[in-house]
Amino acid sequence: MILLAETGGIPGWLYGAAGGMVVGYLFLRWRENAKQEMFALQQKALLENTRREADNLLREARLAASEDSLKLREQTEKSFAGRQTEIAASEHRLAQRELLINQQLEGIVRQEKQAEEQQAALQKKEQAMEAERTELNLLNRQCKDQLQKAAHLTESEAKAQLLRAVEQAAVQDANDLTRHIMEAAKLKAEDQARRIITLAIQRYASQHTFETTTATIALQGDEIKGRIIGREGRNIRSFEAVTGVTVLIDDTPNAVVLSGFDPVRREIARESMQRLILDGRIHPTRIEEVVAKVTEEMDETIVKAGEDAVFKTGLPPMNGEIVKVLGRLRFRQSFSQNILDHSVEVAQLTGLMAAELGVDVLSAKRAGLLHDIGKALNHEMEGSHAIIGADFIRQHGEADDVVNGVASHHDEVPHTCLWGILVSAADAISASRPGARSETMTTYLRRLDNLEKIGLSFPGVEKCYAVQAGRELRIMVKPEEVSDDAAAAMARNITRKIEDELQYPGQIRVTVIREMRTVEYAK
Repeated sequence: MILLAETGGIPGWLYGAAGGMVVGYLFLRWRENAKQEMFALQQKALLENTRREADNLLREARLAASEDSLKLREQTEKSFAGRQTEIAASEHRLAQRELLINQQLEGIVRQEKQAEEQQAALQKKEQAMEAERTELNLLNRQCKDQLQKAAHLTESEAKAQLLRAVEQAAVQDANDLTRHIMEAAKLKAEDQARRIITLAIQRYASQHTFETTTATIALQGDEIKGRIIGREGRNIRSFEAVTGVTVLIDDTPNAVVLSGFDPVRREIARESMQRLILDGRIHPTRIEEVVAKVTEEMDETIVKAGEDAVFKTGLPPMNGEIVKVLGRLRFRQSFSQNILDHSVEVAQLTGLMAAELGVDVLSAKRAGLLHDIGKALNHEMEGSHAIIGADFIRQHGEADDVVNGVASHHDEVPHTCLWGILVSAADAISASRPGARSETMTTYLRRLDNLEKIGLSFPGVEKCYAVQAGRELRIMVKPEEVSDDAAAAMARNITRKIEDELQYPGQIRVTVIREMRTVEYAK
C-alpha cells in the first residue's frame, strides 16, 4: 500500500474514511438493536402490569360480589323473619275473631230460643184476644139490634145522621178556629210582613242593581274613546285608580259607561269625565287635577244637600257629620225614588202624625229625616241600614228616643217610644203612594190581569175587579152558592194563591163581597 501510495495508487485517507463508515454503520445497527430490545422489555413490563391490575380488579369484583351476596342473604333472612312474625300475628287475630264469632253465635242461638218462647206466648195471647174479639162482636151486634129496634133507624141511616151532625159541627169549629187564628195573626202580621219585605229588599238585586250602579255618558263621536283610553290604556287606568270607578268602553256608539257601587264616587267620576271630554285635554296629570277639583266641589254639594233637607223639614241645625252623611243620600235611589227626598217626605208625614197625636213634632221629624241615613253607610259597614244609622247618630249626639226611632222602624229592635212606629207608617206611605216608585206599564197591566184571573178561577165568583192601582182585589160572589163562612175561606185561599203565584210591591187587599137581595112585588 505504501508502494501504491508512492506510485500514485488509492490514497490512504480513503481507506480511513471507508473504515469509519463501516464502524459507524455497525454502531448504528447496534444502537437500533438496543432500542428494539429496550422497547420489547417495556412492552413486556407493560403487559405484566396490565395483567396484574386485571387480576386485582377481578379479585376486588369477586370480593364485592361476595359482600353483596351476603347482604342480600341477610336482608332476605330478615324479611322472612318479619313475614313469619306478621303471619303469627295474623293467626292470633284470626283465632280471636273466631272466638268472638263463636260467642256471638252462641248469643244468637240464645236469642232465637227466647224469641221462639216469646212467639209461643204471643200466639197464646192472640188466641185469647181472638176469642174475646169474637165475644165482643157478638155483644156489639146484639147492642146494634136493640138500638135499631128502640130508635126505629137502620145502621146506615144512623151513620148518615151522625156524620152530618159531626160534619156541621166540624165545619163550624174549623171556621171559629180559623177566625180566631186570623184575628191573632193580624196582631202580628205587621211585624212579620215588615221583616219579610225588609229581607226581600236586602236580597233582591238584579235590574235594580244595574240601574243604580252605572252611569252613561253621551259622546259626540267615537273618536273620543281612543283619547279616553290613552296610549296603552294609561288614561283609563289613571282615571279608574283616581276615582275608584270602572270605565266600560264597548261597541255601543257614542257612549261610555261608568260602573261603581258608591254613588258619590260614581257621580264624581261622571262629572269629571264630562269635564275632561269638554276640555279635550285627557292625560294622567289632567285627570288627577279635574278629579280633585270635582271631589272638592262634591263635598260642598253634599253638605249643601244635607243642610237643605234639614231646612225643608224645619228642624234646627244638626251635627256637621250627620248633615254630610245625610247629603250623600241625594245620590242614592230606591226603585227610582230618591232616598233624600223620601227621607224629607217621611219627616213631614211623621211630623203631621205626631201633631195629630199631640206629641213632640220636632223629635218625630228628626227620627223621620234620619231613618234611612244608614243607607249612606251600609256599603262600608256590616248590618242593616236601620241599626247602622242608629249607631252612627248615637255617636254624634242624637237623643236616645230619636236613635230608637231610627233603629226600630223596621222592627229589628223593640220600640221604646212612639217614633219608630210613626216612622214605619210614614215610610210605608211614602214608598207605596202612587207615583213614588217607578214601574213599567207592561208589568202593571200584567199584574192587574193576573189578579183578576186568580179571582175568577174560584167557583162561585160572579165578578172580579182589581182597583186602587192593583193594591186591592174586590170579588163579588153568588150568594146562593157561597155562604158567609165559605166567603171568608175563599178570601184566605185567594190571598194564599196571590202570594204563591205573583210578585208585587207592598201588599194587596182581598175583599170578598157576598150580597143577598130579596125582591118581592106587591100586586
